[in-house]
Amino acid sequence: MGQQDSHVMKTLTQFILGLVAFAILIFVVAQFMTGGFYNNDQSATGEADDSAIAERIAPVAEVTEAGDTAAAGGDEVAATEQSGKDVYASACFACHGTGAAGAPKLGDKAAWSDRIAKGMDVLVGHAINGFTGDKGVMPAKGGNPALSDDAVKSAVEYIVEEGK
Repeated sequence: MGQQDSHVMKTLTQFILGLVAFAILIFVVAQFMTGGFYNNDQSATGEADDSAIAERIAPVAEVTEAGDTAAAGGDEVAATEQSGKDVYASACFACHGTGAAGAPKLGDKAAWSDRIAKGMDVLVGHAINGFTGDKGVMPAKGGNPALSDDAVKSAVEYIVEEGK
C-alpha cells in the first residue's frame, strides 16, 4: 500500500471511531436524562412490579349494552330509543335527503303521495324488511341492522308526516 492509501485508511478509521464514541456519548447522556439505566419501575431484584404493569395496560373504557346490570354499579341501563327525526338524520337522510337510489326526498309531497296511500303497515314493512320497486331500492332498516323495528317505525312516521 502506498503512503496516500495508508493516510486515507488512517483518516477513515479515526472518523469511524469518532462516530462510535459520539453514539456512546449520546446513549449515556440520554440514559442519565431519563432517570438512569434501570429506572423503569423495577425492584432491586430486577422483577417488574405486577400492579404497575396491570395499571398501565388496563382498558381505559368499558362497553355496555342497554339492559346490562353489571354497568353503573348494578343499576340497569335504560334503553333510549331515538326519536323518528333522530333516526331519519342518522340512517335515512343519506338516501331520502339526497334522492339516492331512487329514494323519494323528505317533504316531496308528489313522490310520497302514492306510497302513503298504500298505508303505514306497508311502508313500515318495506322499511324494516327492505323493498325493491320500479322507482328504486329500500334497504332493510335503511342499511342499519342495529335499528330496532320501533325505531324504524318512528322514522317512517316522521317521514310520512313531513311528506303530507
